[in-house]
Amino acid sequence: MQENLEKLASLLQEKNNGISYEQALTWVELLWGDFESTYAKAGHKYMGSEMTEKVVRQWIENYGGQLHEFVARNPKYKHLLGQDSGQTH
Repeated sequence: MQENLEKLASLLQEKNNGISYEQALTWVELLWGDFESTYAKAGHKYMGSEMTEKVVRQWIENYGGQLHEFVARNPKYKHLLGQDSGQTH
């Protein structure tokens, strides 16, 4: 699974070159966990990591270049994403 997270982090970095690899990996881990927990809370049967990877990949493809805007609107995540460490956005 770590390999999948790393591939998604690389994809995210391609879509949003203003973030570091470490920030991209943190984003991927947050998106992955959020999807799985939300899906479970909604009472859906677990569909496996392949489904989660597909959804997270789609989010990155659609919104990856705009993720820095999320932090601007939700400052409670700023420390998790290292936005104070040389971020250009």
